[in-house]
Amino acid sequence: MGGFFLPAQLRTVDAFQSLSLPLPPWPLLVVCLGVAVAYVIFGIAGFGTALVAGPVLAQFVPVATIVPLLALLDFAAAGVNVARDGKAADTAELRRIVPAMALGSLAGAALLLLGHPDALLLALGVFAVAYALYTLSGYQAGTAFGAGAAWPFGLVGGVFSALFGSGGFLYAIYLGGRIAEPARFRVTQSTLIGLSTLTRAVLFLLAGVYADRAILVLAAVLAPAMLLGTAVGRRVTLALPRAQFLRIVSAVVLCSGAALIWRYLAR
Repeated sequence: MGGFFLPAQLRTVDAFQSLSLPLPPWPLLVVCLGVAVAYVIFGIAGFGTALVAGPVLAQFVPVATIVPLLALLDFAAAGVNVARDGKAADTAELRRIVPAMALGSLAGAALLLLGHPDALLLALGVFAVAYALYTLSGYQAGTAFGAGAAWPFGLVGGVFSALFGSGGFLYAIYLGGRIAEPARFRVTQSTLIGLSTLTRAVLFLLAGVYADRAILVLAAVLAPAMLLGTAVGRRVTLALPRAQFLRIVSAVVLCSGAALIWRYLAR
């Protein structure tokens, strides 16, 4: 998932106190539709919810609450996918990449304490756009990676997940070059996102962000839209041939990279 810097979130979380719930009917409907569409993307690609849900939520709720809110929803959506299709996950790939992701997350948390490495945000965005354009160009249907690629992708993905909440597409790039079956890819990616999001959710919990009942209530209100979108995305994935599935994943990676570049330029 995409997001904003953790320190800013923690400094401005008091802004959420002004939000009254439930939202008025029309804003609530718009938010539910945005969340449903976002989780259709998640159900297909296993990441990318912030691309759609983030801008929609920002129109109606304080920006400081979006990442902790989506952390709860992403973790729940990943849990649903794993509970339903967990046996299809590629456990060998998980064993390869999870240790690297964990180390990268620790490194990212350390970097976060030292400052805001904006140049890394731009570099990640440029890499994502360049890779997506290459895979969408028609020169290849998808890049094949060796097992050793789990470490660089896991480490860098963990770093950027901790720094920006935007490392999911790196896991998708790696898994897309390792797993041939779309359904197997989806549940493996969902498992990784669930583990990554759990780390962020625990940080928010320890920081006291979830002590505000309003975030939990809004997450509960949006849960049906999340479940509906995830179910639709799962059905779409099961019907897609591999080549078309990889094009969709590459398109989401492209949008993720463009969003990161925009965030860098907007600072």
